[in-house]
Amino acid sequence: MNFTTPKLADCQQHGPGSELYIVEGDSAARTVMRIRDSVTQAVLPMQGKPVNAFKASAETLYGNVHFGVLLNALQVDLGEINPPASVRYEKIILLFDPDADGIHARTLMLLFFYRWLPDWLAAGRICDAHAPQWMVTGDQLEGAIFASTPDHLGRVKDHLRQQGVADVRTKRFRGLGSIDVEILKSRCVDRKTRDLSVLTHEHAENALALFDQLRRVGKSPAEGK
Repeated sequence: MNFTTPKLADCQQHGPGSELYIVEGDSAARTVMRIRDSVTQAVLPMQGKPVNAFKASAETLYGNVHFGVLLNALQVDLGEINPPASVRYEKIILLFDPDADGIHARTLMLLFFYRWLPDWLAAGRICDAHAPQWMVTGDQLEGAIFASTPDHLGRVKDHLRQQGVADVRTKRFRGLGSIDVEILKSRCVDRKTRDLSVLTHEHAENALALFDQLRRVGKSPAEGK
């Protein structure tokens, strides 16, 4: 295998404490590169929607523009056993746009790990950074409140109304590139403040069930969001 990955902004230390951010888009990845901890946080941009790795062959993945560079960065061989202890990074963090296309792309990435590196998923090595889709502000609020889904935004507004907060303003982020740098850092990158969750086999199985349901009704997963 060729382990040279030109787009990878690698970190200086690997193993325990290190992280690989898989970021949607070159522009957003460049922003994350500026605000990351370069000692322990690596960044790999992924441009466009990846193939469905759950159905693809290993040969297809090695030749794919997205997964080829990812496999090089991870330094794994899909033809061999890759125990979690051998992973180059302690955490692999998915950071995609908070819109329907971004959710779809992130899900396809999750299915890659579910299909090809399930032990890594079971070991809690694969995480999701929750980029906000809305920012809620108001004169009566001490600071901004962030929401990641339309349902979350609705709950935030309902709660504020119940608290007597009348002056509420919302701003929608159209993608990672539209999020203020300091917000992106605090919500997605800074270990002390970021909103991070561990992805599991259950997340992947739920995604597969949704894909199957949408296929039956003739919708793409992005359309169903």
